Amino acid sequence: MPAATETPSTLRDIIARRLSGFGPLGTLVFVAICAVSALFAPGAALLVLLWTWASRTPWREIGLVRPGSWLNGLLIGIALGLAEKLLLKAVILPLLGAPPVNAMIGDLSANPKRALFLIFYVMIGAAFCEELVFRGFLFQRLGRLLGDGAPARIAIVLLSTAFFASLHFQQGPSGIENAAIGGAITGAVYVMNHRRLWTVIVAHATFDLSAIALNYYHLEAALAHSVFK
Repeated sequence: MPAATETPSTLRDIIARRLSGFGPLGTLVFVAICAVSALFAPGAALLVLLWTWASRTPWREIGLVRPGSWLNGLLIGIALGLAEKLLLKAVILPLLGAPPVNAMIGDLSANPKRALFLIFYVMIGAAFCEELVFRGFLFQRLGRLLGDGAPARIAIVLLSTAFFASLHFQQGPSGIENAAIGGAITGAVYVMNHRRLWTVIVAHATFDLSAIALNYYHLEAALAHSVFK
């Protein structure tokens, strides 16, 4: 008797299991998404959504879960983003010798169109897409490898932060330091918030939008010099 052919549903199950694991296919997709994230975060985020669907991974495992309160998450995220920007810009980065003004942004007041583009991009391309990739996806995948204990969680925060910070090399040492400290804080908050992305997305957007506002209104240098003159 000839062997029974596998039904489409069975093939789908096999593909889903292989995508969700770390065999050849799962590893290849993981590396591919990481590589794309180094070039274009929105593209990597789209791949993460496709991987989640194809691997039948529950959306909550990549942080896409309804928060306990949308309003509380919004307010906490805004407060966290502002506090993080103030701490980094006024205290930590000056101590590390960072320049008071981020030369990578330029003078946004002289280029309002670029300012508008950056506002749109940081809300979608940075806040949502980067958090989906570097927190939601990486934490799920690294958790599958390392487990869910306290040492594993610390390792995951450190590994994801190191990767996230390394992708800011074009911004120079201060950009890497900024991304490393901000990424570590965001990763810790994500873990403590039971891996819900909403609050950290809002915090990321607030952090970047405040950076744009400080540059546009020429307040960046004043804030950087407000503590250590």
